[in-house]
Amino acid sequence: MTLQQSWESQVYQGQFGEFTITESDRVGVIVYRSGLVVAALSFAIGSGLVLWQGNNPTVLSVLTPLYALFCIGLGVSLVTIHIYLATLHRVLQLFWGIGTIAAIVLAVQSNEPLALLVYNHPTVLFGIGFMFAALTGIYFKEAFCFNRFETKFLTPLVPMLLLGHLAGVLPIVGEEVLLGIWAILFMVFAVRKVIQPIPPDIGDKSVFAYLKGKGTAHSHS
Repeated sequence: MTLQQSWESQVYQGQFGEFTITESDRVGVIVYRSGLVVAALSFAIGSGLVLWQGNNPTVLSVLTPLYALFCIGLGVSLVTIHIYLATLHRVLQLFWGIGTIAAIVLAVQSNEPLALLVYNHPTVLFGIGFMFAALTGIYFKEAFCFNRFETKFLTPLVPMLLLGHLAGVLPIVGEEVLLGIWAILFMVFAVRKVIQPIPPDIGDKSVFAYLKGKGTAHSHS
């Protein structure tokens, strides 16, 4: 028996009945995790460059395409993430969309590199910040479902850094420390997701089927 046949033949007992895991389910989880790896890696590289040579014009110009990769990776993850409640899933996707549109508009209209614009004009976080609200939603979901220590730290850390910068209450050193911790823990989170068994990320498909019947869940989530 092949590994794929083993996956597809195993029957799981869910809260509302039995279910099996298909190849499509497995692919969805792999895509979700791949998106997280792309987002985490691009964010870590960008953060490292900022902390190392944040005043270098070349570095600042590189940050925009890195942020684009981060947005794409996060977007892919938000399409394939498994969340029981359809409304919450759609809200996170909506936040991603608002943040993406805001970033594109700012990047096109401003003469400054996007990173410098956000740093010098914190109020733009009212638009671009929706992207990080969506990311925080993923952290919260993972912390709630899997009790991961890194996502427990990341869930309050992200709004703390962004709101602190928006309000101008954080010293530069404090912002740098929080950014560094964020980048490291995000990578830890992504790596641990890669090596995590697949079934837990699929969840209880019987719950999805039950909620779908009530019109409150997706067939693929």
